[in-house]
Amino acid sequence: SPTGQPVGALYGLCLTLLNVLKTFKPTHTAAAFDRKEKTFRHAAYQGYKATRKKADDALVAQIIRARDVFAAFGIPTIDRKGYEADDIIGTLAVAAQKAHVPTVIVTGDQDTLQLVDTGTRVHMLRRGVKDTVTMGPEEVQERYGLRPSQMVDYKALRGDPSDNVPGVRGIGEKTATERLKRHGTLDGVYAHLDELPPAVRDKLAKGGTEARLSRELVTIHRAVPLRQGVSDLVF
Repeated sequence: SPTGQPVGALYGLCLTLLNVLKTFKPTHTAAAFDRKEKTFRHAAYQGYKATRKKADDALVAQIIRARDVFAAFGIPTIDRKGYEADDIIGTLAVAAQKAHVPTVIVTGDQDTLQLVDTGTRVHMLRRGVKDTVTMGPEEVQERYGLRPSQMVDYKALRGDPSDNVPGVRGIGEKTATERLKRHGTLDGVYAHLDELPPAVRDKLAKGGTEARLSRELVTIHRAVPLRQGVSDLVF
């Protein structure tokens, strides 16, 4: 800015918002934020997000000021102690569905793909304002070979290094996808261990506790107690 403050991320946010508002013409809007406090996931697993590097001070300052940007656009911001932004998004998506309001989740986080259904799509931001893809159930199936409802168990098996979610040691994307295609769910995979090749069976048997813990960590909660309802989010 003219006063020397870093504003590159805020500028990108403004461009993204303008593009999203023009593309989707929303009737309701909200922006979900994480909070500084630890969440129920940290209580379940001390290593959750422990490997993340501290964000640059210049970026942190812009994230704080992002609330002012949303306010200027007339978009309410929501956070809740003990929960993450994704949990707020999941809760609002459920509320919108009950109110028969189609939902588009704008994010760069693939975790939200588990929320996709006939009334909820994810508009995935990749690089730049226009490098995006909007994913419904068919697009998720085409990209991952799995239904949106299977994405939780997929991450439970393969883990998520970005959040330090352990998954099952030695189980990667290919094996996780193959097993879920065949057996449907994480519980289904573990109910058919005797059908697997010895090497895969041993890895899954040793990593059962980690798989179930990982499923708990990556599952987006959809019943966060919020003060705002859908009627409060009219744009």
